[in-house]
Amino acid sequence: MDATCIIQGRTIGPDEIASIQGLRAEHPQCSRYQLSRWLCQLWDWRDPQGQIKDMAARSLLLKLHDRGWIALPAKRRASPNRMHHKRVARVDHATEPIHAPLGELLPLEIHELSRYPHEQPLFECLLHRYHYLSHTSSVGLNLKYMIYDRGERPVACLLFGSAAWKCAVRDQFIGWSAPERERALQQITNNTRCLVLPWVDVRELASHVLSRVVRQLRADWHRKYARPLHLVETFVDRSRFVGSGYRAANWIDLGQTRGRTRQDRLNQIQVSPKRVLVYPLSADFRAALRS
Repeated sequence: MDATCIIQGRTIGPDEIASIQGLRAEHPQCSRYQLSRWLCQLWDWRDPQGQIKDMAARSLLLKLHDRGWIALPAKRRASPNRMHHKRVARVDHATEPIHAPLGELLPLEIHELSRYPHEQPLFECLLHRYHYLSHTSSVGLNLKYMIYDRGERPVACLLFGSAAWKCAVRDQFIGWSAPERERALQQITNNTRCLVLPWVDVRELASHVLSRVVRQLRADWHRKYARPLHLVETFVDRSRFVGSGYRAANWIDLGQTRGRTRQDRLNQIQVSPKRVLVYPLSADFRAALRS
């Protein structure tokens, strides 16, 4: 390898490859799991909270191995991923119908859960039970929101996580190149879950919640991760929803996906196409994402 490239948000060149190969030579009997953790320590690769980014390191190592730039140890067992074994606890919650004009619920209380960690079990229980995609746990950068009405009743949950690695209509909308996308992808977040609880029947609630949350999303992201955020995206399954809440909240409909998934490296997995909607969080988002 002679040139440099951006992989997993890091610049990788001959020196980085040599440091990984040096670790392998020093620890010939190590596992992939051990190698990723040692690499994080060698590079001081940590998140804003100071935790080593071993999941990112494992992904990086696998990509380098797939490209033939390093040789990883043989797999010994499945990765120690807590999500494979996690059980979502049931949390008692009221389910009495809420049917009223939106004005009777205002003002809403919006709790970003890194500030309200005691509410996370309820958040996970509600998404796990009532969202059509379910939910077990989150990895990577994420923000979680619980929304309550003025009577302190939960009415909605929102989850924001990692942006899609590639999305043709989004990438065309931004106008960035592949290296620019690799460098700036973590300045986009994906609204992966938006749940108005099934016993809540309130017109315009979804659009009101989305409007309120996106107004504080950028500040919450910077407070939690000390990094900028310029765009939020979502993917709407048109076989189930029309996305009216997003449109009413002024999200931009970019068009339709090609019916692929992020695991579809061989272009063999066919899924239902989805509508792609985005919401710019800064006036200069294109310039920021392409810089």
